[in-house]
Amino acid sequence: MLEVCDLQVAYGAAPALWSVSLDVRPGELLCVVGPNGAGKTTLINTLAGLLRARGGSLCFDGHDITRLAPHRFCEAGIALVPEGRRLFTGMSVRENLELGSYLPHARARRRETLDEVIALFPVIREKLASPAGELSGGQQQMVAIARALMARPRLLLLDEPSLGLSPLIVHDMFAAIRRINAAGMSVLLVEQNVTMALDVSHRAYVLEEGRVVAEGAPDDLLARPEIQRAYLGV
Repeated sequence: MLEVCDLQVAYGAAPALWSVSLDVRPGELLCVVGPNGAGKTTLINTLAGLLRARGGSLCFDGHDITRLAPHRFCEAGIALVPEGRRLFTGMSVRENLELGSYLPHARARRRETLDEVIALFPVIREKLASPAGELSGGQQQMVAIARALMARPRLLLLDEPSLGLSPLIVHDMFAAIRRINAAGMSVLLVEQNVTMALDVSHRAYVLEEGRVVAEGAPDDLLARPEIQRAYLGV
């Protein structure tokens, strides 16, 4: 579905990603884990079209999207849930959700999709008229994910969805991500919570200092001593 080949990204003269290659398969839940500063957010923002690749290529469903304008990534079927949620806090929850369905194909099914995201996150129903800024952190994260789903994407990008949330809310959030994927949507998850991310994923990549240093099935990665030392404190 998504093929990333030799991706290079830099901030001015400072390289951030070095020849990163990975792929996301249809219906797959893939995670990218790594320490702070590894380049995870740079990677996901490039896959969403927010950052321009300096080298390499991005292909989605066989089409080269490397040089597309950012809004064309959304039209292609890619939606991003950014780190920190980035809701319009002075607008209502309903207004935030409706902003996610501005593309014609998504707008035509807005009511249907709204029912679907409310079924996924029932607490949203009671908060539709509330300003998004009045919600708890966990509720805001639910709205951020729901807003991305309102675009009816085929690939959902999630950047640190557990950031700043309590352990109980994190558990619920990952359960929702698992349900989203089980319904058939491809998901690429960038996450510092290595244990939870590997638990829900089909495959994983480990990113360090802008490079992919390991990849494979979660159980295989967890069995590697260097991964246990670096990420699990074992």
